[in-house]
Amino acid sequence: MVGLITALIGSLAGLGGGAILIPTLLFFSTYSAQFAWVTPQTAVGLSLIMMVFTALASTLSYFKQERVDYKTGLFFLGGSIPGSMFGAWINQFFKTDHFSLYFGILMIIISLLFFLKRERKEMVQSTSRPIRTFTVNNQVYQYHVNKPLAISISFIVGMVSGLFGIGGGSIMVPVMILLFSMPAHVATATSMFMIFFTSMIGASTHIVLGHIPWAQVLYFLPAAWIGGKLGAQISNRLTGKALEWVLRMVIILVGIRLIFDGIS
Repeated sequence: MVGLITALIGSLAGLGGGAILIPTLLFFSTYSAQFAWVTPQTAVGLSLIMMVFTALASTLSYFKQERVDYKTGLFFLGGSIPGSMFGAWINQFFKTDHFSLYFGILMIIISLLFFLKRERKEMVQSTSRPIRTFTVNNQVYQYHVNKPLAISISFIVGMVSGLFGIGGGSIMVPVMILLFSMPAHVATATSMFMIFFTSMIGASTHIVLGHIPWAQVLYFLPAAWIGGKLGAQISNRLTGKALEWVLRMVIILVGIRLIFDGIS
């Protein structure tokens, strides 16, 4: 049930689910003998393995719904992957004691930005300014993604993710919606496409380090696959505004959790 709910929320909001699964596992390990196997390392390792299957299941569903902007996703990956590697390297030179507190506050501020009124502008196609066009629930959306800006921002987000061990999806989805005017349906689907690749890289590292509790993985993987599929199906039934509300609430919960971690 933990895996199913986490995967469903992660797929629906495009955040992967690690920010929910890891603290949940650590919480249960304190009060239940059935979760005695949980350590910070095994929780992260299991979360990454689970996100590979959640992201794969939801991405396949989103591809069928024609909601994945894979071209833009590849631009973001081009910045976030080297950024996360650089952030993991410079981690040794920084003290991150109170970062969770500040990052949690930033998450809540980002969620509040969704309340700002955003106007949709008519866009003109040109060779120098290619326009991305998607039709979601019989409504046509158009937007333009500045490639250098997308790579630069994703590099910074990836660096923050690698430096502090916090998933980049909680920032990238709002960035895609608020900065590049991507519709929420496309932003969440594209985020899961990106998470599939980034989680594979992270999971490979933890496999080599021996942080994967394989006996427990067998219970979580079916839940990850089913939850990823369900999240994509539910997302397809929601309006853009409803999906933004879901995203806003999830980001607020993540922010509250980080603030709690920062002051505890």
